[in-house]
Amino acid sequence: MININKSNLVKAFIAGFFSILTIGALTLLTYETTLGAFLIASFGSSMVLLFGFPESPFSQPKNVFFGHFLTALTGIVFLKHIPLPIYINIPLAVGFGVFFMILFNVVHPPAGGNPIIVIIGNVSYQYLINPIIFGSLIILIFAILTNKFLLKKNYPIK
Repeated sequence: MININKSNLVKAFIAGFFSILTIGALTLLTYETTLGAFLIASFGSSMVLLFGFPESPFSQPKNVFFGHFLTALTGIVFLKHIPLPIYINIPLAVGFGVFFMILFNVVHPPAGGNPIIVIIGNVSYQYLINPIIFGSLIILIFAILTNKFLLKKNYPIK
């Protein structure tokens, strides 16, 4: 059911607008510079949390950064070092990625897709630097500037 009241409309507009700006910046860096890739599909899902629900524990900077990092690293380890068929490696890598996010208390649900992206894309360890580390830092800079300083929200929550 559509919930169109002023508060929900403003929240939806803000989340959509700042998602456009953030993903737009990553897209420009990826396709209009020679600096490398900054954009991955799971960052689109991160926008929902960072701009729609910044108060969520899943939206906090340590969760975003380390959630993306741990799951991408897990995917790469399975890709490079576990010689199993792809239909076995993908579910194992996703499961281990979820395990590590929960174990280290850095759950960021969009990052759960990273092992799939990594294995299907057949990426190298360089992928951890760009797009994972630099891309995560950029989306966090946008989230902090937007939520804390522009919208005056308590973000990140300490």
